[in-house]
Amino acid sequence: MILETERLYLREMDQGDFRSLCRILQDDEAMYAYEGAFTDGEVQEWLDRQIARYQAWGFGLWAVILKETNEMIGQCGLTMQPWKNREVLEVGYLFERRYWRRGYATEAAKACKQYAFDVLQADEVCSIIRDTNIPSQRVALRNGMAVADRSVKHYRGVDMPHDRYVAHRG
Repeated sequence: MILETERLYLREMDQGDFRSLCRILQDDEAMYAYEGAFTDGEVQEWLDRQIARYQAWGFGLWAVILKETNEMIGQCGLTMQPWKNREVLEVGYLFERRYWRRGYATEAAKACKQYAFDVLQADEVCSIIRDTNIPSQRVALRNGMAVADRSVKHYRGVDMPHDRYVAHRG
């Protein structure tokens, strides 16, 4: 276990989490900010990328487990992301749709932000969010972040404006 909150714990994902990850990454509505659901191959690449991140950096997107049921309900964690010719530390989150609007993303994101400051000794952490992704923007705001700047990402043939929400160590 990496982190624990009141209702959740976060741990590294492994190959056994493939089906749980598919429930998130293969849901068109959950993946609208990515221009649609992933194929099995894309889900496998995503999972492999997280495992490689754990080995390279000691962190990545982690499985979010609901303590009450011991079920994986989402993923949340820290990754290094390209932003305007540099790499930034990002808190990312993506949850199974049936667990939306219950505060789980905010609870997990706050714990990850604190981990970035306390364990990684980061001075700043951000969330990079598509301009149309209002629910994720609300999570970033509840996580004490504010919009710092904007950039356009090109993904799946689409130009997507993204805002970088930033929080600084207290």
